[in-house]
Amino acid sequence: MERSEFLKRGFGSLLGITAILPIIDACSDSTSIDPTTTTGTTTPGSSTVTTPSATTTAASGSCTVTPSETEGPFPTKVPANFVRKDIRADRTGVPFTMNITINNASASCAALAGAIVDVWHCDKDGYYSEYGGSGMQSVNYQNVDFLRGRQTTDSNGLVSFTSIFPGWYSGRAPHIHVHIYNSAGKSLLVTQIAFPYAVSNTVYTTASAYGYTKGAQDTLNERDNVFSDGFTTELATVTGSVAAGYVLTHAITVNA
Repeated sequence: MERSEFLKRGFGSLLGITAILPIIDACSDSTSIDPTTTTGTTTPGSSTVTTPSATTTAASGSCTVTPSETEGPFPTKVPANFVRKDIRADRTGVPFTMNITINNASASCAALAGAIVDVWHCDKDGYYSEYGGSGMQSVNYQNVDFLRGRQTTDSNGLVSFTSIFPGWYSGRAPHIHVHIYNSAGKSLLVTQIAFPYAVSNTVYTTASAYGYTKGAQDTLNERDNVFSDGFTTELATVTGSVAAGYVLTHAITVNA
């Protein structure tokens, strides 16, 4: 099945399937200007930033459980093997730090200590490790495990990962996958993190020196089949610059 057809049908039908097909496209970018971070949206290829809408600004002071999203089609096969903070392996790109806080809706959104947090995302070219060679991902990365990691939240509910700024592939907005478990290993939530368009567009169109050479993403959050129903609580705050690297700050709320 071509990736475009798969994306039109949605990821949901793949959940529970043990043999998951791999991707086709990659990601993109160009030079090295240091941008100002914003959470507004623009049309791909345009330099005009519009005023953020209600669906593109992160909520504050909310104790709403973060929406559940599909973990497919490239979930980590054995996440317990990747207990590590630095998930880059051999991948290169714009430096990127992820600071993710887990809150517990069952305790008035208090920080959830001891939760297990798995993350995974594509490389700067839009490819995932552990998959490939046919179907949805032409390049074979079945025997490598870059950009996958697991950490346990501290007393502040925080985990941090060292990575590279994710790329994009056709039909999806840039995103990070997250799977959260309680300390006993019970699954609490599978979700995804969205990016402010102005930031990702800057990376993809000005960071060619770091290998981002494909240009602007082809799908906005508003048109993404995962985020199009609303991504207020899934939109991260991303600060920094191409030269200095970026820092993602995001809170996820679960029922624990």
